[in-house]
Amino acid sequence: MTDRDRDRTAAPHLAVIGAGPAGLAAAVAAAARGVRVTLLDSAAEAGGQFYRQPAGALRAHRPQALHHQWRTWERLRNGFEAHVKAGAVRHVTDHHVWFVERRPGGDFTVHALLGPEQEEPAEVRADAVLLATGGYEKVLPFPGWTLPGVVTAGGAQAMLKGSLATSGRTAVVAGTGPLLLPVATGLAAAGVEVAALVESADPKALARRTRALAAQPGKIAEGARYMARLLRHRVRLLNRHTVVEAHGTERLQAVTVAALDADGRVRPGTGRRIPCDTLAVGHGMLPHTDLAETLGCRLDGLRVHVDDEQRTDVPGVWAAGETTGIGGAALSLAEGHIAGRSAAARLRGTRPDPAEWAAAARARTRLRVFFAALDSVYTPPAHWAEQITDDTVVCRCEEVTGGAIRAAVAELGAGDTRTVKLLTRAGMGWCQGRVCGPAVAGLAGCRLAPARRPFARPVPLGVLARAGESGDDEPPP
Repeated sequence: MTDRDRDRTAAPHLAVIGAGPAGLAAAVAAAARGVRVTLLDSAAEAGGQFYRQPAGALRAHRPQALHHQWRTWERLRNGFEAHVKAGAVRHVTDHHVWFVERRPGGDFTVHALLGPEQEEPAEVRADAVLLATGGYEKVLPFPGWTLPGVVTAGGAQAMLKGSLATSGRTAVVAGTGPLLLPVATGLAAAGVEVAALVESADPKALARRTRALAAQPGKIAEGARYMARLLRHRVRLLNRHTVVEAHGTERLQAVTVAALDADGRVRPGTGRRIPCDTLAVGHGMLPHTDLAETLGCRLDGLRVHVDDEQRTDVPGVWAAGETTGIGGAALSLAEGHIAGRSAAARLRGTRPDPAEWAAAARARTRLRVFFAALDSVYTPPAHWAEQITDDTVVCRCEEVTGGAIRAAVAELGAGDTRTVKLLTRAGMGWCQGRVCGPAVAGLAGCRLAPARRPFARPVPLGVLARAGESGDDEPPP
């Protein structure tokens, strides 16, 4: 029997990209229904950002102390490892996917770069693809934000979870959004003095979303537990405040925070200086949609559009988790479960029965409503761009300042981020505008739009030249 004959008789093959909650749930659900699964992820261990684990060499005695959904993780991990051991799932680590190619016959080739150097290519061919690529942090600049000691809120949490380390002894956690609570409590529990939690939104506004909140009592209880821990560690809570400047010479030494008025502007005379050597700052999350865009998937605003089965509008492509809209681990698990079941059924030539995932669908609906309510409250201050001085670096990769971007708009007529990019190079660096994109759009006074990149990450020219020559890196069944 030839390899081609084997492929025809083998179980259908699903490539899942991303080993966070959504990707793991999808892989488990699909494998349990007779589909071969290859799970590709850039990290060395499964879990994604939410379930990030300390390195084994650290010999952490109580890694569960860093997570508030440890039992959920254990069940998910055990189910996943059982399928890997049985040969139904192949987990390939250190695979940085840069492109998904839809082939003429309707199947797909997933192109990746291997290892930390990201120079050697790998390809995986599959009958269908499930995108679980997660999200990334949105950080809005301010004077001093490039100082050593200023980190993203998620970065501070990843450092603590992955290496049991912190970037300093005294921290301020600032920005907006629910992520600030676990970051502040995690740092405090690790022995860091958290001088203040600076939230630009007014959490009291949640009282006007009682219906959405009442549907998720577990989430409300979770938030209450975080608040209790902050009080126990005597963390000062500054609501309706924002960081206006970070101070220091060679590294961060202090931050200035100020109160916001009802319109989202800094109230004159309210500034206060807080000494610290770490500032963990974040302003929410954005979906990773690069791979979906290159496949031609429809986007709803900044997120991938999916139907009730988590299918995109491109045949053979499913999406689940933060890439379809930011909503936390529980929502990602529900969407991944639905996507895995749907993909398995359709790959085996049967029509899925939505009754099989009815509980997950109900959870998905409730959680989407809940996070829509949170999104309406936890938004950056309306006039945050006024705090960016002309000397403030906005694009760190290309060292483009706020003044250069304002000049491109006022003097050269730029009216969108693409034109600003062409005139100033803002967004042309290694991150391809993922970090500075929201700030550039805000300064230009235009809507943040998808970037439409040809590839999801930088690719060596030699790899591009050889793309398609290596074949499938998976051994035949």
